[in-house]
Amino acid sequence: MGKKNNSIRYTIFKYFTVTALAASLLITFSLYQRLSSQVTEKVIAENQSLINQVARSVESYLRTVMKLSDSLYYGAVKNADISSESIKNEITLLYDNNKDNVDNIALFTQSGSMVEAVPAARLKNGIKVTQEDWFENALEKTENQHFSYPHVQYIFDINENQYRWVISLSRAVELTEGTSTTQGVLLVDLGYSGLEHLFDGVTTGKDGYVYLISSDGEILYHPKMQLIDSGRLKESNLAAATYKDGNHREEFEGEQRIITVKSIGYTGWKVVGVTPKNVVSLNSIKTRLFIVFLITLILSVLAVINSYISSRITNPIKELEKSVGMLEEGNLDTPVLIGGSYEIQHLGNSIKNMAKQIRVLMDDIVSEHEAKRKQEFDALQSQINPHFLYNTLDIIVWMIENEQKNEAVKAVTALARFFRISLSKGKSIILVQDELEHVRNYLMIQHMRFKNKFSYEIHVEEKCMELTSLKLILQPLVENAIYHGMEFMDGEGEIIINVYRLEDDLYFTVSDNGLGMTKEQVESLFTGQAGSTSKKGSGIGVKNVNERIKLYFGEAYGLTISSEPDEGTTITIHLPATEYGSVSEKEKRI
Repeated sequence: MGKKNNSIRYTIFKYFTVTALAASLLITFSLYQRLSSQVTEKVIAENQSLINQVARSVESYLRTVMKLSDSLYYGAVKNADISSESIKNEITLLYDNNKDNVDNIALFTQSGSMVEAVPAARLKNGIKVTQEDWFENALEKTENQHFSYPHVQYIFDINENQYRWVISLSRAVELTEGTSTTQGVLLVDLGYSGLEHLFDGVTTGKDGYVYLISSDGEILYHPKMQLIDSGRLKESNLAAATYKDGNHREEFEGEQRIITVKSIGYTGWKVVGVTPKNVVSLNSIKTRLFIVFLITLILSVLAVINSYISSRITNPIKELEKSVGMLEEGNLDTPVLIGGSYEIQHLGNSIKNMAKQIRVLMDDIVSEHEAKRKQEFDALQSQINPHFLYNTLDIIVWMIENEQKNEAVKAVTALARFFRISLSKGKSIILVQDELEHVRNYLMIQHMRFKNKFSYEIHVEEKCMELTSLKLILQPLVENAIYHGMEFMDGEGEIIINVYRLEDDLYFTVSDNGLGMTKEQVESLFTGQAGSTSKKGSGIGVKNVNERIKLYFGEAYGLTISSEPDEGTTITIHLPATEYGSVSEKEKRI
């Protein structure tokens, strides 16, 4: 025993020592590299998402301005005479609705004459708009809308907003004067603050920043624009203009940086994010956190190793316990795992043999129960009084004596079919169409016997014909309707049978217009206090049918009765909707 204890302690010591040393060296190095790589990838991904978001904001801003330009052109200029007051009114209205972002709106002829300007009143002296870049670009490419670089507003002579920074949007338009049309230029001065607002507070981590350039590298926005204009700060904007969308590594003035670029549709402008390389590397705080994480990880690994060693000893017992638990739940086919030490193996073999003996005993009990259940079912189903047969044969003899041979043939044929289906080769489960054929033959015979004292109808959904039904469940209910529901009523009786399916359930209803029953009489039918055997009928009553259904299909199924005195009675049979082919031959004969 001592050797075994020493051996276990030695094994644990060896696993712990060797694994801890190897894991400490390997995990420390590999996790540091992996963590550093993950931090870099995460920062780059976050920066890319941020730049894309800013680019979408700028693009949305430009689209809004271009929609305003379209509204000015197509809503105010294109279809209006420039000599009318309607142009001024429309331009003024659009300006008032957008003056938070728009400084000036002006309309010029091809020769440079100002048609209208809001809110500006006139041009500054000496200004020739035909020589301005925005004017020339608009007439050179008439199908486009053109955005200028940021600049101080200098062409309008107004006291307010005299020296505000703006970005000009210009486009060629068609002017109508009388019956003639000429080209003109529409100018919209956008407040630079609107563009600045999109970049306020946007940074790519510590010491990172975002700026905006044109397609040729001209800086349109920079958080340190004044320092760049004064020459005290330089930027790699020309290099950034050559970069494709995505992330790029560059060295600028001896500093390693990550450049994230996203182009803006239509204008070709580019949003550029700058992230210093040291931001995406592990700093001292993160390094300390990494060491804490590493120590925790090593301790976790050692705990896992300890768990592994103990599990090697306890696993066979746990597996045996699971098997015993499943056996306790009644799953006697559960395989019993036999492993571990000799004692555990011996215990596993004993439990396995015990389970085998229990299965044998259970099989015997099940066989005995099934035999008893079949006897009870057959006893219930065999309660057929010969009185119906005697009366039917009497009526056939009477028909023959009165030379009603055709009617006698119909009665004999119906009686033969009635008993053929009653026998059904010993089967208790038959097709719905056979059960309906059985009750149809019964109704035909009774219709002859009672000399058309009642009428009957059978309605069935076609999809129900191939479903399964318990044998002899409709005929006793129809028999009750004839002998008890309509025996003492005045006038002609009526019996209606309906068969239909609702999802996974099959329903039969037997309705009559007879005398009806009270609630107490309905309850007595299920308890058998009203007498389950009729002197005139087959002897198979409501209680019998209900018990047979529940015995075969379960407590969820059976009969329900709806009846009021002098209002008639409706009995509903509830069965599961089962295809006949899915029922085994053994089940059919139970």
